Amino acid sequence: MKNILIEYPKCSTCKKAKKWLEDNHIHFEERNIVTQTPTIEELTEWISKSGQEIKKWFNTSGLKYKELNLKEKLIHLNNEEKIKLLASDGMLIKRPLFITEKEIYIGFKEEQWKKLL
Repeated sequence: MKNILIEYPKCSTCKKAKKWLEDNHIHFEERNIVTQTPTIEELTEWISKSGQEIKKWFNTSGLKYKELNLKEKLIHLNNEEKIKLLASDGMLIKRPLFITEKEIYIGFKEEQWKKLL
């Protein structure tokens, strides 16, 4: 399995993550979260593999999240419905995502990413 950086090219945090990977000579494939939004199947697998709650996968600071009033709505949805919602719009997904064979990183926190070295 290849390392995959799932990002939004205009996102400053995604740019930092990409630069960090390049500076540390970590090979990866880039994927635009909007034009190649993760599928229901991918998200199901990755969420399970990450060991994180589904709510950690939502971009809670994003405009789309706020527009849809998801803070209130998510508590009424089951996990399957939440994954379907994430797969419907890449802007709802916290970014960047870095998918490796062993780990899934949600968001860019350099201290966590140092485990890749």
